[in-house]
Amino acid sequence: MRSVTVESHDVGKRLDHFLQEKLPEFSRSRLQDWIRDGRVTSRGKTITKVSFALRGNELLEVLPADLPPLHATAEDLPVDVLYEDADVVAVNKPSGIVVHAGAGNHTGTLVNRLLHRFQMLSKVGGEMRPGIVHRLDKDTSGVLLVAKTDTAHRALAEQFSSRTTEKIYLTLVHGVVRDDNGKITLRISRDQAKRIRMSASSTTGRLALTEYKVMKRYAKHTYLRIRIGTGRTHQIRVHMQALGHPVAGDRLYGAPTASGALENRFFLHAHRIRFDSPSTGERITVESPLPAELAAYLETLS
Repeated sequence: MRSVTVESHDVGKRLDHFLQEKLPEFSRSRLQDWIRDGRVTSRGKTITKVSFALRGNELLEVLPADLPPLHATAEDLPVDVLYEDADVVAVNKPSGIVVHAGAGNHTGTLVNRLLHRFQMLSKVGGEMRPGIVHRLDKDTSGVLLVAKTDTAHRALAEQFSSRTTEKIYLTLVHGVVRDDNGKITLRISRDQAKRIRMSASSTTGRLALTEYKVMKRYAKHTYLRIRIGTGRTHQIRVHMQALGHPVAGDRLYGAPTASGALENRFFLHAHRIRFDSPSTGERITVESPLPAELAAYLETLS
């Protein structure tokens, strides 16, 4: 049993968001499942609504559930295929879906969907990650490459390692970015104080390269096109925070609480990827259009 006291400055926060802040070792999806399953109580009263607004007098008790064993299992769920040939599949990953099973995420993963949809996927990544050459964060949408064969997997992995792939993202950040173009080269490492986060430093961690171009400026936001030369964990999110412009909706990295389309995701979309065909060498470009909810969100800005 884990106990958490709600302080006066926490009044009005969503229950699931508050618990994620106080219990960062658990994912939000796991905490939401426990709330719905009646595993969160306040002074003896069960709370089952994840969006419950805290009132300031709660003494919350959370009863964690045992985790089921991790495994990849085929599930008959939708997969949006953007491109396919004998070597590679490029899919359009929606926000809210994890790429493969992990703590608190066992069903509905992209891998599970792929296993049902395709007869053959590469085995280089192991049983938990068949076909997966690179990943996107759960709340990042957009194009993701999947290898069908071991040979294709190794060829694509080499392209990512040698930085011959081109990865373009679209993002909305808080604040007005001053320069029309810019480059961020801060190193990235695990945040020692909060292990679910990464942090940027000029002296420690792994080298990371992020280039940005301003697409449009709004009164309180900036719409950016971003090219990454490396693929570090949370790279764009960490670098934009370090620049003083966190990704809109990205509460983990300092963005204020948002509503509407950004209430349960942040504004980061993998728009385009270019790579060489493992079998023919042809340069292939695959694009994923900006999701309708993000395009609509831009329309609300001035």
